[in-house]
Amino acid sequence: MKIVLDHLTKKFPNRNKKIGGFVVAVNDFTFEIPDGKMIGLLGPSGCGKSTTLNLISGLEKPTEGKIFFGDNDITGLPPEDRGVGLVFQNYALYPHLTVEQNIMFPLQNFRGDKKLTKEQMKEKVLEAARLVQIDELMERRPSELSGGQQQRVAIARALVKMPHVLLLDEPLSNLDARLRLQTREELRRIQKETGITTVFVTHDQEEAMSISDMIVVMKDGVVEQIGKPQEVYDEPGNLFVAKFLGTPAINVFKGRISNGKLFIGDDQILDIKGPSDGDVYVAIRPEGFIVDDNGKLCCRLIAHEVMGRDSSVVASNESFIGQSLRAIISSETKVDTSLSDIRFDIKPSKVFLFNSTTEERIPFSI
Repeated sequence: MKIVLDHLTKKFPNRNKKIGGFVVAVNDFTFEIPDGKMIGLLGPSGCGKSTTLNLISGLEKPTEGKIFFGDNDITGLPPEDRGVGLVFQNYALYPHLTVEQNIMFPLQNFRGDKKLTKEQMKEKVLEAARLVQIDELMERRPSELSGGQQQRVAIARALVKMPHVLLLDEPLSNLDARLRLQTREELRRIQKETGITTVFVTHDQEEAMSISDMIVVMKDGVVEQIGKPQEVYDEPGNLFVAKFLGTPAINVFKGRISNGKLFIGDDQILDIKGPSDGDVYVAIRPEGFIVDDNGKLCCRLIAHEVMGRDSSVVASNESFIGQSLRAIISSETKVDTSLSDIRFDIKPSKVFLFNSTTEERIPFSI
């Protein structure tokens, strides 16, 4: 099912009576979600991700704009008539019901032509349980399940009625790191098998990038950038997007351009073409550093952390914005920790320039 958000805006009354007015949670959001795709809504807390999901589900009504499922305007439809499956962060399972009864619950609310017999309901429940691989747990209650198993029950309950759209609100945030990795792979498998258009909310950029067909990066209710995960990572439109995507975070320096040369402090790190002379922000991905005794960028060495396949160099620079920069290099690269300084060459493809006032991306060539 294709989803179209047309100039969607949601305002809430400001609880601070002295200020008054409204708080804009979602601001003029226009986007078309293709049929059968998995879309990640990504951004920091309070950016409007969950509000957008609630608008799609019908739990919130938009202040302005419209929502279409396919060619049908469903803006005024109640949640129960939209054909959506919703999975919450806290699972919201009924503690007194078994796994089977929890999954079956939505089917018991069908009325009229949609009403099913007990045999039909049991068949659909078993099918959904098998899809999420919990068909051996049908007689257990939620208290007898692990966090990952409870999450699968919640997903099965959302899928059992074969919704047009599946909505996931921070579905993995309550799981430990290893289980989160395993469950997100399962989510992707389930979505591909069912072909259901899926929208999920997360603040975990690694999670969003790993399983999404497209990501929507939001800030303060405004869409900052939309695109395929790798494309957004490689071509951030502004400094916020560049800083939000990537682990470790991108390294940002105060820099300047003079006569076609890019400087960080007194170090000339690149010859570039295109931008005018002036102050800029220079952002370098952690994997964009090459340790070289004759490198162009000089930094003060703080630590060298070996992490198996890769190692991390923690360093400082007077032009760096923040406490310390972090470079990711091969663990085979030797770093002389007896020295106080370390020098880097920079991979041009991992360097981004941003306007020092607007923080918009500045294109350049080498």
